[in-house]
Formats: sequence, C-alpha cells, structure tokens
Amino acid sequence: MVSRRLWQALGVAGGIAGAAGAAVGVGVATHKRHEIAKDRRRLAGELDAAGEQPGAQPPRTSSSVMTEDGIRLACEELDPHTGDPALTVVLVHGFALDRRTWFFQAEDLPRFTDPPVRTVLYDQRSHGRSERAPRESCTIAQLGHDLDSVIRSLAPSGPLVLIGHSMGGMTLMALAEQHPELFDERVLGVGLIATSAGEMGTAGLSGSLLSRFNPLTRTIGGLARLQPKLVETGRRALGDLIWSITRRFAFGDRKVDPALVDLVDTMISANAVDALTDFVDTVGTHDRLAALPAFSGSELLVVAGTADQVIPFSHGELIAGELPKAEFLALEGVGHMPMLERHEEVEAAIEGLIRRSAARIPGERRRA
Repeated sequence: MVSRRLWQALGVAGGIAGAAGAAVGVGVATHKRHEIAKDRRRLAGELDAAGEQPGAQPPRTSSSVMTEDGIRLACEELDPHTGDPALTVVLVHGFALDRRTWFFQAEDLPRFTDPPVRTVLYDQRSHGRSERAPRESCTIAQLGHDLDSVIRSLAPSGPLVLIGHSMGGMTLMALAEQHPELFDERVLGVGLIATSAGEMGTAGLSGSLLSRFNPLTRTIGGLARLQPKLVETGRRALGDLIWSITRRFAFGDRKVDPALVDLVDTMISANAVDALTDFVDTVGTHDRLAALPAFSGSELLVVAGTADQVIPFSHGELIAGELPKAEFLALEGVGHMPMLERHEEVEAAIEGLIRRSAARIPGERRRA
C-alpha cells in the first residue's frame, strides 16, 4: 500500500507543481475529498450568475517555431481587430502552465485601439502543446534562447513589448542577459509579473516545491521518471484534493471564481509530472539580478501580489527597487496568478505599459 506521505507527494506533484510548496499538508490533507467537492460545487453555484466563465477560447491563428536545438514550440498570433499594429506584444507564461495563463489578456489585447497591437503567445518547451524537451535542455538559459527564436520567427522586425509571468519573467531576464542589444534596439516595454530575479537569502524559493533543495521534490522527480504511470494514477485519484491545493496556493482569494481554479488546474494537469520536475534545478539556481539593468532603457511594469505563496512579494519589491523607474503594481491579498485573479487591474496596467511604449515610436511609424 502506498504510504500516506507518498500520496500527499503525488497530490502535490499533480496539482501544485508550479504553484505550491512545503505547506501542502496544512489543513488540506485532513479535509475530506467529498467536503472539498461539495465546497467546489457550492462556490461554482454562487458565482455562476456572475457572467461568462473562462473556458475554451475561440479559434486563433496557430503556428509553430522550431528552436535552435530542434524543439517545436506551439504558438498563437493575434492580430488587432481594427487598425494596423503599432507594435508586437509577446506574452510568456510560467512554470507548469501554458499560454492559457493569458486568457483575459488574449481576449482584450486584440480589441485595444490606443494603439492597436499584434499579440504573440507560445507554450514553453515541455509545456502545453509544445514538444517535450530533453531534461538537460530544460534550463532558464535555454528558455531565453527559445524566446529569441520566437521573436526572430514571428516578430522579426518592429518594436516589441515583452511580458512574462513567474518563470516567464525569468525567461525575459535570460534573454536580456544573452541579447542586451535587443533591448537597446527594439524592446520598448517590459512587464514582469509575479516573478523573481533569483534566490536572495532566506527570502528565496527554498521553501517551495520549485526549489532544488526540497527533498520532496527530489523524491517526486525520481519517482515520476521511474514510475510515471503510478504518479499519474495518484494524480487522477486525488482530483478534488489537488483542485483545493491549487486554489490555496495559486490564488489569494479563497472565494475566487472556481472556473479560474479549473483553468489553472487544467493547465497544470496537462503537463507530465516528470516534465515539470525537469525544471526544478534551473528555477532553484536562477540568479539574474545582474541582468535587470538591461531593462532600464525600456518602459517598465512590475506586478506582485502580497499573498503570493510561490514567489514572495519581497521579490517583486526587490526588482522594483533595482528598476526605480518601473511602475510597481502591488496587489493586496492577491496570490501567484494576478493576471487571472485581478485581471482588470493587471490589464489596465499592461495597457498603460503599451501606451507608454508606443509613445516612444517615431511619429511616422505610429499607427492610430
């Protein structure tokens, strides 16, 4: 019989491999699954009248990009509903998620008219619909190269605004480290959402499942590689428990719309556990504080939630301190998914970033 500790580990791996930490057992392991399911249905019923719920998005232009090492990345390109685009916005998702992270932004940015923008989204390697990559290539440095491949293929010319969430923000830092000239020549705006420039002492991610120091993560990773069917079976068996853990760690508001929790849970569950644990070492060793000055010539936005249990709020404060010209949007009581949990405020900040960036474009190149 699988031990209680192992079942907890499997539950964490399946539901929180990108949004959780060592506190997985606190209050959740003892909460009976049928009670969680009942609570989930109750919340869904209460919020059902609130309006349209996020689900499947309408069809959009799909494409793919081949990375320098031969991994196919699944991409989407969204043209503005009206007008010629003044610039291209590239959205980069975080660990264990996929491009559906940007559900609300992908709906709203094509409608944006001040100025019109083209939007590019993609799934990071081994995430979403992109191809599975060898473990040794699952590094933030390689993710920076992947982003460069996406830009060269889908936005080879013209001004850019780059926005990254969590590990996506780290990807932007890797790109800046590798290609600072791109930020001098083309990147007019940078958005960093719920991310970190590295492990700074005890305020780092050492208490998180994202940390290479977490023995539970090491155990899960090894087991997932040796017995993937066992791990995935445990993941499915604990569906409601995993859903509750996802809500606990991904969001600050315990009464968040269940459809948003479903969206995050679906994204995480779509990724193989061993594929996710391949990235643990690179997140744990991420240290790119020295790359931040490359952003200083761009318009800047830093977003952080005070209730983020994955990347502490202090990491956002540190980034904003290193980039004093940045707009710092501190969201009280918000967790690790601010673009979902408080999407209206985040979208307003992103639109402000785009406007400031577009104002830097010479008048003859700007589009109304």
